[in-house]
Amino acid sequence: MGFYLKLSALVGVTAALFALYMSGPAFSSESLKGARVLVTGASAGIGEQIAYHLARSGAQIVVTARRGNVLQEVVEKCLGLGAQKAVYIPADMAEPADPEKVVSFAVEQLGGLDYLILNHIGPSPFAFWDGDIEHTKWLMQVNFLSYVQMAWKAIPTLEDSKGSIIVVSSMLGRMCSPFVAPYSSTKFALNGFFGTLQHELAMKNSNVTVSICTLGLIDTDSAMEKVRKYTNMTAYPASDAALQIIKAGVTRQSEIFYPWFTYYLINIKDWFPNMSNKVMRSFYSTEPQS
Repeated sequence: MGFYLKLSALVGVTAALFALYMSGPAFSSESLKGARVLVTGASAGIGEQIAYHLARSGAQIVVTARRGNVLQEVVEKCLGLGAQKAVYIPADMAEPADPEKVVSFAVEQLGGLDYLILNHIGPSPFAFWDGDIEHTKWLMQVNFLSYVQMAWKAIPTLEDSKGSIIVVSSMLGRMCSPFVAPYSSTKFALNGFFGTLQHELAMKNSNVTVSICTLGLIDTDSAMEKVRKYTNMTAYPASDAALQIIKAGVTRQSEIFYPWFTYYLINIKDWFPNMSNKVMRSFYSTEPQS
């Protein structure tokens, strides 16, 4: 009887909270016209799609990633889609000096920033953890510490513009899964740091807001190349995810979930951890599937 009461309470609370979430602030793409935006990890996948959405809205954009030749193509397409301005800067977020250099470049090129969209990730094996400490340290610099560096560097200019920091995180930063120990660790770190920063900025009456975007499996080439042999889980469109990320920042929401049901999965995990862990493991095969 206690189990069913708990389940009923969970369903009721989550349904009410999700209804509130779905009725959040209205988004208008017109508000992005002329907005000054820095997008990281913009040479492919979600970051590339974010850049194209912004371009269609007439924003001013700086894009960054490691591959300068690919970024040049992204910039050319952004200009063709209607961006007021689009420039790029190649950078390696594993290099301690590069994150702050990128922010300085964006501020110089655009005359300030309205939105900082932190989206980049480093490559990591989809496999049982093999004890590679050096890779884990490297990934923590790329996926976490560089985000912290860029946010801190950007806060003064975002304070002036009443701007937003938009952090692209993952469901794997809220609940654990096999084969992704280093990656998941970096996402848990992101959620912890930027969740705390949300509180501290609010307590200081800062003009800057932080939006944390919790994503499920997205159909980027890099993600699908890793997981398709080990799971049959459905992946969701990168273009749709990109639009939800932009909306989160523009409407200054503290957190969004895409696809929507990730919100429920995370809450169910907290209420029924043992059952959820068994279900999670059942989605994966320990051997590649044909």
